[in-house]
Amino acid sequence: MPNSSSSSSVAAPASLIDSRTAAWRLLTTLGLVVLGNSSMYVVSVVLPAVQAEFGVGRADASLPYTLMMVCLGLGGIWTGRMADRHGLMPVLCVGAVAVCGGFVWAGLSGSIWGFGLAHGLMGLIGASATFAPLLADTALWWNRRRGIAVAICASGNYIAGALWPPIVQHGIESIGWRHTYVLMGLVCGVGMLLLALRMRQRAPVVQMEAAPAPAASVHGAAAGVAPTALSLDRSRPFGLRPLHAQLLLCVAGVACCVAMAMPQVHIVAYCTDLGFGAARGAEMLSLMLACGIVSRLVSGVICDRIGGVRTLLLGSALQGVGLALFLPFDGLVPLYVISAMFGLFQGGIVPAYAIIIREYFALQEAGARVGAVIMATLIGMALGGWMSGWIFDVTGSYQAAFINGMGWNLLNLSIVGWLYWRVRPAGCGGASATHCKVSTAGGPPARSARQ
Repeated sequence: MPNSSSSSSVAAPASLIDSRTAAWRLLTTLGLVVLGNSSMYVVSVVLPAVQAEFGVGRADASLPYTLMMVCLGLGGIWTGRMADRHGLMPVLCVGAVAVCGGFVWAGLSGSIWGFGLAHGLMGLIGASATFAPLLADTALWWNRRRGIAVAICASGNYIAGALWPPIVQHGIESIGWRHTYVLMGLVCGVGMLLLALRMRQRAPVVQMEAAPAPAASVHGAAAGVAPTALSLDRSRPFGLRPLHAQLLLCVAGVACCVAMAMPQVHIVAYCTDLGFGAARGAEMLSLMLACGIVSRLVSGVICDRIGGVRTLLLGSALQGVGLALFLPFDGLVPLYVISAMFGLFQGGIVPAYAIIIREYFALQEAGARVGAVIMATLIGMALGGWMSGWIFDVTGSYQAAFINGMGWNLLNLSIVGWLYWRVRPAGCGGASATHCKVSTAGGPPARSARQ
């Protein structure tokens, strides 16, 4: 349970759920994600310049990204737990200092190892403070529009990806990547500190969770009334032990993001190899992530109607289609189109995990559990980024790397499909479409006594 004696934050009244205060908090959260997650996409843009300056191979040049994503995932568990106990503001302030220091350190580094360790710092303490804890916090401030609210928060990650790559590419061409990194640290660090001051209040939903469920919601299922979130047995998510359900979601998170990392991490290098230049690759990355913003918002609306599991299943299937399209086409115009389509297909995947945690697991553990699943997705991004570079070094081509990504995506699709199969008979077997829609609107349906 949260530490109610913490002086750094105060509990918000329940009336602020779905309120104007929640909306302003969401806007502040969006700014924090844009600033704190900038390093995730900047490192892909500087990859060719760093590889040339330090004289390393493609796999070694990808290691800073891999280290950053692994540390970001590990840090997400810690920052999620700290936010659960002490509130967001102190966690965000420490993260702001780490982002500033990491960028400056990377800009002054004299080797690929120093460059990589600086990105590890930004991931472990900096970016981790502005992703998993903010996703979990946003889910707790909203009920009626929870899906779109979490999608807006998560879209800050892609706004960062659409905003920073062309700016950094221009900085590389004008003043060099080192000076660009130092300026990035100052801008992002100071901006995060200022926004963190607006995040003192704690979410009110955790206090509400301990209250007994109204009689209508407890007995509603027997009377033919659609069950609500309060009638859900959160001690058995998907009819499984919480640890088992969490592990399945983590494996699914690794698998989907190994697939996702191939285009996102290597599109700039891929375009350089094809002779189109790094600037064209940066434009494709920016386009991909800009379309990801649209995808996340649309997926949020869809999620409010069909629930997190079905949204994740849809996103996984579409991502597999997007990866397959990279195989037969390598022209400049087709790559722009496919990059846009890939962004539109996969943008809603990661936010769906936060919604699933909010729908099925105990709310008091939201920060830590979302942090664990986000850690898995980031390990997947790290593994996928390094693995694709290694496959390129071995084969001299990215074709095998795309096929590898498709295999991992199939694993994700299989796990999510199985979880959906376990939920569907309980909520929709023999029920009308109207009943299913009402059940998922307030959270996943309760499992029947037979199960």
